[in-house]
Amino acid sequence: MDSPSHKALMAQTQTLMMPMNEEGAETLSSLALIDLNTAAKDPMEIIGSFFRGDSLLFSSKKVEDDIESQGKKILQHEDNIKYFKNLIRKSLDPLIAQMQASLGNHPYRTKHMSEGHVHHLITRLEETVEHILQHDDKSAAAVICDLTRRYHQANPPPAPVAPILSDVLGVLATLGTVDDINLSTVLSEYLGLDTMLALVCKTYDGVKTLETYDEEGLINRTTGLYGLGASIGRNLEGRFHVICLEQLMPYGGEFMTNDPQRRLALIKPKLPNGESPAGFIAFAVNMIYIDSDYLSFVTENGHGLRETLYYKLLSHLQVYRTRKDMMQALPCISTGAISLDGGIIRRPHAMFSLGSTRKELDVSFGVCCGDDCFPSEQYIERENKIKKLKWKKERMMSDMEREEALLAHEKHKFEVKKEELLKFMAQQSLDQMQQQQQQQQQQQEEEGGEGRSTCS
Repeated sequence: MDSPSHKALMAQTQTLMMPMNEEGAETLSSLALIDLNTAAKDPMEIIGSFFRGDSLLFSSKKVEDDIESQGKKILQHEDNIKYFKNLIRKSLDPLIAQMQASLGNHPYRTKHMSEGHVHHLITRLEETVEHILQHDDKSAAAVICDLTRRYHQANPPPAPVAPILSDVLGVLATLGTVDDINLSTVLSEYLGLDTMLALVCKTYDGVKTLETYDEEGLINRTTGLYGLGASIGRNLEGRFHVICLEQLMPYGGEFMTNDPQRRLALIKPKLPNGESPAGFIAFAVNMIYIDSDYLSFVTENGHGLRETLYYKLLSHLQVYRTRKDMMQALPCISTGAISLDGGIIRRPHAMFSLGSTRKELDVSFGVCCGDDCFPSEQYIERENKIKKLKWKKERMMSDMEREEALLAHEKHKFEVKKEELLKFMAQQSLDQMQQQQQQQQQQQEEEGGEGRSTCS
């Protein structure tokens, strides 16, 4: 059933078009006939009048078609918006609420999310954050960590912080953990301090909000991350790196089956004789544990952190138990390798890192207690479904906003065409009146001439 707005629009369209379909077209045709029946002496004037009438008729038909087309487009956009609203309100929102309620009653929360366990998780994250703040309290990573902590502690959250924090996932060092202190140290050294302190943004639009420039191309230190840092007493200094997830080429292969961490199904290395190298543990990209808060995150194209962020940084980096194992596996190391006793090989550059790891404070991945730090497969699956439903809702909201923008545009075009038609009809009426006045004047002149002839 058509809505009242649909009926009103159709009625308005038909009302505007009716005069041109019937009376208007008849009047225009009659104008040409009247011109042909007049006593004009110039044949070209008669022909010109005819073609002017035909041109008017053609123009009126074009305006009619345009208005009808605009009306149909408006109705289509209104139908699309109504469809999106109903689907979100009647389907997605109730389903998300139902699944969130069931997630809250899941055994994992009662078994693992005890007060002590939550305290352990928070403490582990806070230690990483404190290391970042101690390393350089005026770095971009320190500003983001401080802002994030203030944002989550504030009630309600401060409005000026939300736009930036909504697109920044966090500092790379805080987004994942490993289950071995030696792996944490050597992997963090392999990536380098600048990378460990890099900010991770979801979109390029989010990257642009972090730093703006004046007309001369200089950094505007009163806006973006600089302005927010100054507002909390941290004047941002130096260069910082930002990783944009939507700009990364994702891993295109398969994933390990029934794995809640969604590890990548990479082919294990083989020596020239076909045997697996001794001491090989795994690929580094699969040895990072992603916390549940980030495990279910997906980009606009549906890709998670492991197949975008960590795959881009680590690719096929291999992890071995000892330097000796790593050196013996050189023939099958393509990207690079690290060992738990501190060995590092950057294969594309044929670079071998010798010596020992520096002992002073550096930023590294947090160390968890293995799989017990993470929810069960069933719990992760439910979280994934909720995140995907929320992602679907966000996409649908974006589509609805686009439909609303198109609707506003089509309505504007409709009003323009309506004004054009009204002006056309007014001009037609004026032309008809002038034509009638000219005919009456010409008739009076002819009658006056006949009277003078009779008198003479």
